[in-house]
Amino acid sequence: MEPSNSVPHPAPEAEEVYRRWIHFLDDEFTRHHSAERRSEIVRDQLHQLYLGRPQGGKLNLTLTSELPGNVVNLSLDPENVTMEAGHFADTDRELFGERKPLLWFWQMFDRSPVGLNHWLGVRFRCMLGRHIFAHMGTGVKIYHGVDLTYGYKLSIGNGVTIRQRALLNDRGGITIGDNAVIGSFARIFSHAHDPANYDKVRLVPTIIGAGARIGSHAIVLAGHHVAAGEAVGSFPTDRI
Repeated sequence: MEPSNSVPHPAPEAEEVYRRWIHFLDDEFTRHHSAERRSEIVRDQLHQLYLGRPQGGKLNLTLTSELPGNVVNLSLDPENVTMEAGHFADTDRELFGERKPLLWFWQMFDRSPVGLNHWLGVRFRCMLGRHIFAHMGTGVKIYHGVDLTYGYKLSIGNGVTIRQRALLNDRGGITIGDNAVIGSFARIFSHAHDPANYDKVRLVPTIIGAGARIGSHAIVLAGHHVAAGEAVGSFPTDRI
């Protein structure tokens, strides 16, 4: 009998395939930085994940009955996708252009059936994070459905845990210190709107100190510096 504290693991054959796929993608994104080539890589991977076949073949754009299928095919290519962050005036077009295909890959992987595979998902997101974030530490765990804005203004230290569905809105920059924990559905912002003019945005870096804990559903507003070891929000307790 396995010990109760054993870590769930895929079967050896599956683990080998998973590691080979992540290593292949890591190598591809290391060698290719242009938005065009990265879009091609992501498009080809998403075709297999969603449609179960390699990308290729000419679409019949004239038949109304095939329009939904054409929409799916075309939307798997990041070049045909618009993202909200691309509309912001403060977007660095070069840095965002490099990362947009990877941000789309991040979102679409999590929305695919394999995105719910916990062992694979944690490793996949950390691999992508090394190509998206300003800094990515070691031993990081990023769970399903974490939402990013730019990515290139996000710095994550060693041993950080980011639980499912957290929002990291890094327009003004977010730094997360070593061993910090971001709870599920937490919201961390780094920009604020002028109360008198919603279209006027102020960018203010936000810092989460080393070992800090942000509780589930907690909100950290722009410009806050959460001190090392500080807890924000409420946490489950065994005491009644």
